[in-house]
Amino acid sequence: MNEPIFEGLSLTEIREINAEMSHYENKTAVSIEALKIVQKHRRWVSDPCLIAVAELLDISPAQLEGVATFYNLIYRQPVGKTVIHYCNSVTCWMLGSDQVGESLCRHLNVELGEMSADGEYTILPIVCLGACDHAPVVMVGNELKFDITEDAVNEILGR
Repeated sequence: MNEPIFEGLSLTEIREINAEMSHYENKTAVSIEALKIVQKHRRWVSDPCLIAVAELLDISPAQLEGVATFYNLIYRQPVGKTVIHYCNSVTCWMLGSDQVGESLCRHLNVELGEMSADGEYTILPIVCLGACDHAPVVMVGNELKFDITEDAVNEILGR
């Protein structure tokens, strides 16, 4: 039996999303996981991919866009291979997260949200990383780094 084609998604992505759907009674419950699957393969979720996922999940693209824009770890524009989130919650802000963010951007010669010229990095603020006792905190890819100072920026960037 042929699997339906959802233009914009690879067969691998469709299979992985279908595997996730097998765990839930309601397809809508898979929205975030489906977007994360696309992002795992492409680093971000383009409009055509979002529409294809919405078709696969049998929901409106607008409903899925609402999920994608609410969940701040889904990227709706191209990002670098490594996304660095710096926490800008009150605690981190009070302990210098703005300076850390500015230092990261300065070292990479980018503005917030931009991809570095080599395609390696994107710097983004995030509301809270849940480690206020070790503020300021950054997340490099999926790894948290604690008690960050401007001096630690070179280490984070591997320089």
